[in-house]
Amino acid sequence: MKRISIVLLLLATWLFHYDPQPAAAGSVSARNAILIEQDTGRVLYEKKAHDTERIASITKIMTAILAIESGKLNEQVKVSSNAAGTEGSSLYLKAGEKILLEDLVYGLMLRSGNDAAVAISEHVGGSLDGFVFLMNQKAEEIGMKNTHFANPHGLDDHENHYSTAYDMALLTRYAMNNETYREISGTKIHRAPNPNESWDRVWKNKNRLLTELYKYTTGGKTGYTKRAKRTLVTTAAKGDFELIAVTLNGPSDWNDHIYLYESAFTQYDVAQILAEGKIKGLKDSLYKGRVYLRNSFEYPLTAKEESLVRVEYKLLKPPEDPEKERIPEIVGKAVVYLDGQEIKSMPIYYKQDPVEKKSYLQFFKNIFTAVTGIRADD
Repeated sequence: MKRISIVLLLLATWLFHYDPQPAAAGSVSARNAILIEQDTGRVLYEKKAHDTERIASITKIMTAILAIESGKLNEQVKVSSNAAGTEGSSLYLKAGEKILLEDLVYGLMLRSGNDAAVAISEHVGGSLDGFVFLMNQKAEEIGMKNTHFANPHGLDDHENHYSTAYDMALLTRYAMNNETYREISGTKIHRAPNPNESWDRVWKNKNRLLTELYKYTTGGKTGYTKRAKRTLVTTAAKGDFELIAVTLNGPSDWNDHIYLYESAFTQYDVAQILAEGKIKGLKDSLYKGRVYLRNSFEYPLTAKEESLVRVEYKLLKPPEDPEKERIPEIVGKAVVYLDGQEIKSMPIYYKQDPVEKKSYLQFFKNIFTAVTGIRADD
């Protein structure tokens, strides 16, 4: 990946000077922040990332992924009076109207519709409370240990609605593995039929990093309440280097995210440490040319860190009589260390002889010998 010079980094920061509270070069304005790499989850930057805080509308990332995973995106949702009357940012849904669940998710993510959040929760979870149960169940499944959801939209109507920058990065990493979520999160404008008017609803994404400020942005979600202040989750990519940034209570969050991304794109490259396929350089005759990895392993590294990577192959002791003892499919593991710390462990597979093919071949050899009296391998 092409490295970006410090000069270009400073220039990029300067170009966004029109933000009323620009982040100083080399600093992050947000009270809580984190930057992680999508594929490995490596933390590249953190600032009070595990402190619990109010999170406002970035809550809707969870609401969106649950709606997508429900398998009901093609269903029509009847908007309740409870949903239509939800305060705050709105799609201006009307009680009794029917709207596609997929369109509700677009409105939720692009325009941050609180009415959409309640309509989604009632349809997918059976009730708002039922959906909140699903939210916390999913949070536990993902490993969001310092998170509790009390509503599907992030409004300050409950005291026990909170998360951390780290947990929201985990959630986003999980969601970004879903192609439908990726598409919706990265959409700049969406049109949805309006049953109450002759014109379609047209929703433009509120994420200005995606729509105008930073060309490498691939998605995300904005948030704001009086108590949470500005919260922001975004994703960005250069080639195969995908990043997730989260800031909580960030007065200059657009610049914070640009600074974090540019810093990472400048300092790190995605390096292939282990290649898929046969493992070379092994001396044991039994394993040589027969052991392999099913997947490759890439990891973001700085130039200085590249020399600190070490790979160790830990293999089972070969059986004394391989002809009699069956060799297992997995015969060890490849362990990757960075500066002495383990960062990855991958199973090592042994290429077995094709048993059926071997037995059939032997069967025909025996027939040939019986008929001719001559060994088939003579």
